[in-house]
Formats: sequence, structure tokens, C-alpha cells
Amino acid sequence: MQKAANAWLSNSARAGAVPNVQRLKTRPQFQAALAGHSGVRTAHFALHSCELAQIHPTQQAGETPRDDLILDAGAVNQAPIGVLGAMVPKRWAKRAVTRNAIKRQIYTVSAQYAPRLRPRGHVVRLRAAFDRKEFISASSDRLKAAVRAELLELFERAIAHPQLRA
Repeated sequence: MQKAANAWLSNSARAGAVPNVQRLKTRPQFQAALAGHSGVRTAHFALHSCELAQIHPTQQAGETPRDDLILDAGAVNQAPIGVLGAMVPKRWAKRAVTRNAIKRQIYTVSAQYAPRLRPRGHVVRLRAAFDRKEFISASSDRLKAAVRAELLELFERAIAHPQLRA
């Protein structure tokens, strides 16, 4: 009996993500991006960015490539757009449902703005908590709408920033 093809779309395909935007995966990659420029902020979010060379350092002659530093083969053939990571600390979003909802919003909104940003390593960091008195539910439509509106503002500021604009 043949297996049916998987009818479910991946998260990136469902969100309409640009295929050559990659995600930061390792702690050193996040640290490199966080050590870079952080000129764009909103009330709850900050966008940090650094050069791609700091995220994916070139290798010395004779070194074997590390898996966490290699770009996907499909992305090498396409024009590079950048690498993105999302940081939502427990300090500012206590419940996992809330952290995951915020991260989903970050990746979805960033996919829309990725072609207009310079190819760099970017990290969107939650830097303040959303008021739990105003947003009682851990993952409500009001919270998602507020997060999305602020992320849209953050990325509009980012594409207006001279160092981040493509």
C-alpha cells in the first residue's frame, strides 16, 4: 500500500515565508547577533542585527565544516536575504503558550519584510512584558493583534533605518 503525500503545509509555507530566510539555531549565532547593532526599538521589542560574516564565520583552510555554521544548500543558490531569530524570555512572557504565539507572530511578520531588509543576521527580542491585566488570556486574539501591530511598527522602522534598509 502506498503512502499518501503529506497534505500539511510546513509552518513557513503556511505563513508565506520567503524560502531563503533562515533561522538562527545555535547560542553563538544568537550571541553574535545580539552583540551587533540594536538601533530599532518599540515599547516591547528590539531588533538586533549584525553582519552575516559574524553569524557564519569563514572557515580556516583545512578545517572541517561545522553543521551549525553551514547554510542550507537551497539558500546558497538564491539571493541571500538574511538569518532571523526570535527571543521571548520567560521573564517577560511566563506561559509557554504566550511565548510560542509571540514567536509565531515574529516569524510571520519578518517574512513579509525580509526582502526589504539588508542581508544580515537579525534577532527580534521581547524586552518588556505585555500587561497581564489587559491581556488576561495567555493566547488571545487581542494579544496576537497587539503583538502583530507592534511588530509591524518595528519592521517599518527597520526598513527606514539606513543600516538595515536593503
